[in-house]
Amino acid sequence: MNEIFLLKLGEIILKGANKRSFEDRLRTNVARRMRPFGDFKVSILQSTVYVEPENDQCDLEAAWDACHAIFGAVSICRSRPCEKNADAIFAAILAYLGDDLSAAKSFKVESKRSDKRFPMNSIQISQEIGGRLAEAFPDVPVDVHHPDYTVYVEIRDHAAYVHGPAERGAGGLPTGVGGRAALLLSGGIDSPVAGYMIGKRGVEIEAIHFFSYPYTSERAKEKVLELARRLTRYCGRMTVDVVGFTEIQEAIRDNCPDEYFTIIMRRFMMRIAERIALDHGCGCLVTGENLGQVASQTMQAMAVTHAVVDIPVFHPLIGFDKEDIVQLARKIDTLETSILPYEDCCTVFTPKHPKTKPRLMDVERVEKALEVETLISRALEKTEIVKVRYHG
Repeated sequence: MNEIFLLKLGEIILKGANKRSFEDRLRTNVARRMRPFGDFKVSILQSTVYVEPENDQCDLEAAWDACHAIFGAVSICRSRPCEKNADAIFAAILAYLGDDLSAAKSFKVESKRSDKRFPMNSIQISQEIGGRLAEAFPDVPVDVHHPDYTVYVEIRDHAAYVHGPAERGAGGLPTGVGGRAALLLSGGIDSPVAGYMIGKRGVEIEAIHFFSYPYTSERAKEKVLELARRLTRYCGRMTVDVVGFTEIQEAIRDNCPDEYFTIIMRRFMMRIAERIALDHGCGCLVTGENLGQVASQTMQAMAVTHAVVDIPVFHPLIGFDKEDIVQLARKIDTLETSILPYEDCCTVFTPKHPKTKPRLMDVERVEKALEVETLISRALEKTEIVKVRYHG
């Protein structure tokens, strides 16, 4: 039998009456992710997704890499199926895991019997197979408490499966079960990580980027589109709405006190993002804001910023340390792109002494100098829609 992948479900198993719909979505997502790599049979049984290549033309290595980025699977392993008898199980372990066992300092066998019709229970399976392996590998001692290597045997309905230690999956919930969200995507470190975090909760993403040409370059825009592409490895293909923001920033600069620039700019962003979100069926906005990180991310500033929208605004990173965010950015492969030296619109016209504790009434008074609706309408007219998908 061919090697297959086993993707173990995480919190989906707790979903009660809704469990079936979550499983169906995960199966659909896995099948779609496998499609570029050949013909795979994808099925779900007993809280496990079975991903089985149907011919020798399948690119197993690329498919295995893709499995690491599928939300909904808490752990993944490469496995060898075999017939459900001790001789076949032992032979499969020798053929499939023999090299790993030879190199190990110690080992144990851990078994799980889902098919209760199998004549041996889990302990008996481990004892039988462990005894045979001890004889086959006399230089590798058995250590049932702290083994260097663990051989896993699973007796399931259709076959027995043998494999080594599982690898960590992406976790979370399958993409598509949590609705849609509009992510305010800048060129910085935080917002792509926020997108990943909300995507992990099963949410599909529509990205919105504010672009201030010629103050920001085409390279800055391409940087953001690349960040979106990298996110699609986890979140699936998405649309990026690139909003022309130059006129709004110039109007704020020319008509408002310097210390209010960032707050008013972000209020415009939220208004525009809400309209785009509603047009695309999104139920919330998502930002990379982190409490206290910069002047515009104090409690008072965020309250004033968000006062202009009626839909929820989620902040997945609100309590993270910066180093936590950097580590996540490195994990999802957005960090190196985020730190490329191309400025985005948030760094244009930055005030020397921004208001950190603005009052809503003061900001609303200052905004009266602007033709808010006219500026928003013009910005929306200049929006470029770019569809991106993972190219790795």
